[in-house]
Amino acid sequence: MEKGVNKSKQNNSRWIVGVTGASGMQYAIATIKELAKNVGEVMVIVSEAGHRVLAEELDIKLSASSLSAKNLLGEDFSNVFFLNPRDWGASVASGSFIFEGMIVVPCSMSTLACIANGINQNLIHRAADVTLKESRRLVVVPRETPLSQVHLRNMLTLAENGAIVVPAMPGFYSLPKNIDELVLAMALKILDAAGIEHTLSGRWQE
Repeated sequence: MEKGVNKSKQNNSRWIVGVTGASGMQYAIATIKELAKNVGEVMVIVSEAGHRVLAEELDIKLSASSLSAKNLLGEDFSNVFFLNPRDWGASVASGSFIFEGMIVVPCSMSTLACIANGINQNLIHRAADVTLKESRRLVVVPRETPLSQVHLRNMLTLAENGAIVVPAMPGFYSLPKNIDELVLAMALKILDAAGIEHTLSGRWQE
C-alpha cells in the first residue's frame, strides 16, 4: 500500500481544494489530509496570498512549482496533486472535466466576493465558478471577523446559488485539549458539509 493512502476507504471521486490568503492554514492542511485518505483524487490550488499566509502561520515557504504533498502535508500522498493558480488552461477550468466538488479553505473575503459575483481572477475563482455552474457541491470556509454587510451579502449570494457556507467557528462542546483537536473538529464539519465519509471523531455525545 502506498504510504499515506488508505485504499480500503478510497472511492473514485475527485475533489478540488482552494487555499486562499485568509488566516486558518491549519484548517486547510487537516482538510486536505483527511480528503486524501477518503477520496480518489485531491487537486489543490494555493493562491499567491495563500503562499504568504502559509509562510507566516506555519513557516511553510514554498513556491507554486515546489509544492508537493510531502513538503506541505508532511506525508507522501500519491493522490494529491497541485495546480498553479495562474494556469488558466488547467483541467479544472472546464466544466467538461469531471469532479465531485470543491472546498475553499480558508476562504478570504476577496475570494468570497469574486466567487459570489462571478469574477474570475485566478484558477481558484474559475474552478469555483465551474463548480457552481455545473451544479456540483461547493463548500466555502470564510475566516474573518467582524463581518461587514458586504461580506454577509456575498455569503448569502453564494448560499442562494447552492454553495454551503461553513464559517471557521470552532466549537468547544467536545472539550478540546489543544489547538489540534479544535482544528480537526472544524475539518469534521467541513467534510460533513461536503458529504464525504471520514473517520474524524468529535461529534456531540459520540
